[in-house]
Amino acid sequence: MREKVVLSDRLSAVAAMVSMGNRVCDVGCDHGFVPIYLVQQGISPHVLAMDVNEGPLEQAREHIQAYDLASYIETRLSDGLKAYQEGEADSLVCAGMGGRLMMQILCENEDKTASFKELILQPQSDIEQFRAFLRKQGYQFVEENMIEEDGKYYPMMKVQKCYKNEYSGGTVPPGESCKSEWHQRMEDRYGPLLLQKKHPVLYRYLEREKRICEEILGQLQMQGLENQKRSDRYEEINEQLQDCLKVLEEMSEGTKML
Repeated sequence: MREKVVLSDRLSAVAAMVSMGNRVCDVGCDHGFVPIYLVQQGISPHVLAMDVNEGPLEQAREHIQAYDLASYIETRLSDGLKAYQEGEADSLVCAGMGGRLMMQILCENEDKTASFKELILQPQSDIEQFRAFLRKQGYQFVEENMIEEDGKYYPMMKVQKCYKNEYSGGTVPPGESCKSEWHQRMEDRYGPLLLQKKHPVLYRYLEREKRICEEILGQLQMQGLENQKRSDRYEEINEQLQDCLKVLEEMSEGTKML
């Protein structure tokens, strides 16, 4: 057997969220290195590696064969979860694709999605909308992480389906909220558990967002705000800046976040 696979920081953090001993379905497996890593590290006894494109899937097969892991990793051509059968895996891993595409995959296969014990998700875009979608679908955030790699920030989350008749986490059922509209929006934007833990990478991300907003506002002021489009843009960016400043202030305090 070849030496063990070394993943990027982003993918290592995604793999670390999989519960030990769970069978895994990796949707969008690309070249198959996450499934190989999960088996090599003894995290998962069996992985179903699926991708919509034959090219990457064929490369995944070659890598799996090269590491002599064909008995532990099955490859399958699939558009999202269409080729998946309920009960084949305990954990769904979906990483490295756009948030809207991920929502589409989860929505098109609601029964299959809800059958997993846990979903490990790492959307690349539309993060706020994606978190709001999960919350409204009744998913509970049980773990979050954020990685900075090569100057980019990658949030990721582990969620579990929480049905109202099974809910024991308080007086508010899943999908509903007693938080203020602003607090709920900030949790959707930045991550409820990242905020709660005052995650250091999130703090750096917010500092960067603050600088970017301030630079844009300065440029707009130099151009003049007589133009309605520039004026509207200024108000939009200024609102983002004020949100960012308020969250940074709460994260810097010793009190409980949000």
